[in-house]
Amino acid sequence: CTNCFSKDLAWVPVSNKGKLLTYTVIHVAPKQFETLTPYSIGIVKLDDGPQLLGMIQHTTPDKLKIGMTLTIEHEKPTNAQAKWPTWPRYHFKPT
Repeated sequence: CTNCFSKDLAWVPVSNKGKLLTYTVIHVAPKQFETLTPYSIGIVKLDDGPQLLGMIQHTTPDKLKIGMTLTIEHEKPTNAQAKWPTWPRYHFKPT
């Protein structure tokens, strides 16, 4: 914990919906993301409180609006040979 430095942590369920607080559009990306440009990264305040950073997909940057509702979508890695982490990932999509 960054507040009390405890190591007694646990996973807890959180909402899969939230509001877009802010975002940026990436035009120059790392090699593994070059084919996605331009793409958006945003901070979403989930309905039950936490804020989460992630890529926003299934829309174009010109359709993003601060305050819009987004949903978390989970995905499984598709290329185990890639030089990018292969654990399950998530992204946001418009609701």
